[in-house]
Amino acid sequence: MSNTVRKPRIGVNVENKPAYNGVSEFHFLESGYVDALVRAGAIPRLLPPVDQLDLVPEMLDDLDAFLLVGGPDLDPRKDGYRLHESVRLMSPRREDFDRALVAEIESRRMPVFGIGVGMQLLNVSQGGTLFLHLPEDLPNALPHRETYGDSSQQSLRHSVIIEKGSLLDSVYGENDVRVNSRHHMAIDDLAPGFLVTARCPADGVIEAIESTQSDWFALGVQFHPEARSATFLDQRIFDAFVDGVREFMSTGVNKYAVRPQTRKSRKRRARPNVEQLSFDEIKDMLNDATKN
Repeated sequence: MSNTVRKPRIGVNVENKPAYNGVSEFHFLESGYVDALVRAGAIPRLLPPVDQLDLVPEMLDDLDAFLLVGGPDLDPRKDGYRLHESVRLMSPRREDFDRALVAEIESRRMPVFGIGVGMQLLNVSQGGTLFLHLPEDLPNALPHRETYGDSSQQSLRHSVIIEKGSLLDSVYGENDVRVNSRHHMAIDDLAPGFLVTARCPADGVIEAIESTQSDWFALGVQFHPEARSATFLDQRIFDAFVDGVREFMSTGVNKYAVRPQTRKSRKRRARPNVEQLSFDEIKDMLNDATKN
């Protein structure tokens, strides 16, 4: 009998393309998600967005965790907000399926990692809210996407401030962290039970969240560690996720449950542009410096 620990089976949702101009409806997924999970020692299981949502619980039964991938925008009307002209909606079939997935994942306290819109869905499903278009909601924010047209797929890069003691802190260590950026929506109000663990230093836009709950291993990042524009360090996010899943499988405890640290959390590594900071932020930085 083998003593080898079983590799975690991690579900992955996929994109849906409705039928158009005589082309049949189909599902697809960027290979970077699957490749990153395999490198981290997991077995990925792709779950297509079925239109019979009562099948969702059974589809999750033999999985240990879930990866919510990026994609087009959520429909704000499903959360009680008006539709903004900049929103590029994902297909209704995928969105209905993804929302049903997250509801079941949360009810089971299944470990979950959300990327891009996956993090946004994780947040709104737990009671948080979103900025619908950063150029309007935060006019002084940095550009977080190359252009704001529907065809944009390019990635900018910017620094992030990382919360000390978080999973991301264990991933990036003392390195000067820069992440890719290709979004126009972002988290506004954070859902209860989560802590912001990374922000863009120039404008405060949320770049990562992690669960503070010991019985639910959940995290999300706004950037894309699976993309070709990611760095070798970004793979370590998947490594840490799979490691946390293994721990949760054996103990039922979220080993990465975070608690708020001090305002000094990694500001020294982000090297913010002082001209883009508010007076209060500059004052806080000076106060921190005098305490060191």
